[in-house]
Amino acid sequence: MALSTTEPDLTAAEPPPRRGGAGPTMALRLIRTGPLLMLIAILAAAATLSPVFLTTRNLGNVLAQSAVIAVLAIGQLLVIVTRGIDLSVGSTVALAAVVGALVFEAAPSATVVVLAMLGTGLAVGAVNGAALVWGRLPHPFIVTLATLSVAHGLALWLSGGQPHRGMPEIIQLVGGESIGWLPYSTLLVAAVALLVLLLTTRLVWGRWIYAVGGNPDAARRAAIPVNGVLVSVYVMSGLAAGVAACITAGRLNAGSPTFGELAELDSIAAVVIGGASFLGGRGSVVNALVGALMIGVIRNAMNLLDVDAFIQPIVIGAVILLAVELDVIRGSLERRFQVRRAVHQ
Repeated sequence: MALSTTEPDLTAAEPPPRRGGAGPTMALRLIRTGPLLMLIAILAAAATLSPVFLTTRNLGNVLAQSAVIAVLAIGQLLVIVTRGIDLSVGSTVALAAVVGALVFEAAPSATVVVLAMLGTGLAVGAVNGAALVWGRLPHPFIVTLATLSVAHGLALWLSGGQPHRGMPEIIQLVGGESIGWLPYSTLLVAAVALLVLLLTTRLVWGRWIYAVGGNPDAARRAAIPVNGVLVSVYVMSGLAAGVAACITAGRLNAGSPTFGELAELDSIAAVVIGGASFLGGRGSVVNALVGALMIGVIRNAMNLLDVDAFIQPIVIGAVILLAVELDVIRGSLERRFQVRRAVHQ
């Protein structure tokens, strides 16, 4: 019996290519732009309700008012991605501003003042990270709640409970001046955001952060220095608080123990509104900025519309709850479309 030497036609056994993969992919992209779409909707509503909103002067005010929240949100993002939280950033802003004002009174050097403010933020962040990792405390909530109290107490003690006037010109320039209608503080926010974006997307450190937040045990098994990563994100968050202190002190030309009140809640809200998850491993710098702008726009619009000051916190709280609920829905839809895309590939 003769054997056939021809190769079998394998193409006949291949299943026909699946179609429809583009639909789930486009749906995923649309879902992931949820925070930006929310911001656009709020901008459109504010512009419709108030003719003053889209003036360059008012837009400059929105950017200036959002600058501190934006910087804090960038630092807070790094912490939340690793399944943590930093409640101390508001008090750190106050402490760094007070230290800067006192240093300026003793040695009126812009370089020394800036380094003192940034160093204060960095020191608080290092204490948070070290206490969490080597103190083996159960949760960063406890650690940062303690440093919130300590930093606030130090700010009150050092300042005598009173604001101290005077800041170097460079601090006043960054915090309170503008180029036309564009505040210098916005340029500083953009620089910080670009730096952190590069760190998280171009360096292995950025991949480590998301790996630690996604699955800490797997990260340890992969030889990722989990403890070092955790310390580094709290240091970065503290450093961001130092930058925020420079903006706040420059805007008001003073250092006061009352600076930064509830700023930690605003920064957390901005990150959550931007789509980051407390379960870790998810979040982006761009969306954190979107969340900060969203809070700034809502507050500005309510002021323009003369909404009662007692009602404004209620509205902000409702928006946060809505954003979190939408994030839950978005996450569920995203997982569903990811399954569909995998099936169609």
